Amino acid sequence: MREVYYPGKQLSLDESMMLWRGRLVFRQYIKNKRHPYGIKLYMLTEPNGIVLKFLVYTGQLDDMGGKGHTTKVVLHLLQDYLRNGHSVFMDNFYNSFELSKRLLEQDSYCTGTLRQDRKDNPKEIKTMKLKKGETVARYSDGVMIAKWKDKRDVTYISTEFENNMVSVSNKRGIEKIKPLPIVQYNQYMSGIDRQDQMMAYYPSEHKTLRWYKKLAIHIIQMGLMNSFHLYNKYSGKKLNLYDFRLLVIKALLPEKEVPRYVPKPGKQSTEHFPSKIIKKNSTGRIVRKRCKVCHTAKIRKETLYHCEICPDKPGLCIKDCFTSYHKHIEQK
Repeated sequence: MREVYYPGKQLSLDESMMLWRGRLVFRQYIKNKRHPYGIKLYMLTEPNGIVLKFLVYTGQLDDMGGKGHTTKVVLHLLQDYLRNGHSVFMDNFYNSFELSKRLLEQDSYCTGTLRQDRKDNPKEIKTMKLKKGETVARYSDGVMIAKWKDKRDVTYISTEFENNMVSVSNKRGIEKIKPLPIVQYNQYMSGIDRQDQMMAYYPSEHKTLRWYKKLAIHIIQMGLMNSFHLYNKYSGKKLNLYDFRLLVIKALLPEKEVPRYVPKPGKQSTEHFPSKIIKKNSTGRIVRKRCKVCHTAKIRKETLYHCEICPDKPGLCIKDCFTSYHKHIEQK
């Protein structure tokens, strides 16, 4: 992806789960995911679902494990996109005051929810009691940490947006006043969920005793989804996922070899070869013909091919019947 595409300003970072119920030392459990048990993938995506980079979490003993795990993951996934002014949206699993400062020093902005018990959070944010709709914010070194009372307390952090209240409409057209960082977070934090949704439409992973085989197929599927988004973005055409998958399959399969019958010299001057029937019925479906050879053998079989050179254009199965029928003509 780094070689063929560079993303827009907004990026989202979150984890995704690949279903795996077997024994595996780094198998994870995340209760809110579609597949709560499985292999955890940290992903950097665009809001439309294009996966830019991913990282397989293999437990506490890998290079990303241990103290400062989430900070290591974020910096690793963003290493090709730092110092370019990107806006990164993350949830409270990743965000912290320290990480926000480090990203801001490298000309990258972050916005998202924040855990109240994170280190370096202002005491006022933790202790202040708010009424519904009220908000409070504190600023330090270009980082804004705030709390807003909705149905419950929502703590959030941003290095790009100030704590301004804006009016937004929901799906029913009802307007509501929300903090600008929360509005932006809700708008651009959908990349991983959208990618998981699209992958679930046509799952290709089958049961296997080897986790790495399933992961390999999953990665191929991710590449296919990326190509689907890029095709619709740059080709000037709009295909649905089903039609795009059929086009990819057709392009990958080799061309079907059609057996050709060439008569012996002196027997027939015209070459016989199977032609596909083009006649269609009122519903638009091709009208099949009964195979003449199979019919003679009292076998009911219909075919999409016939011989246009022979009289009456007999329907013939493309594999064996076409050859045997014309050998019989030769003998006559």
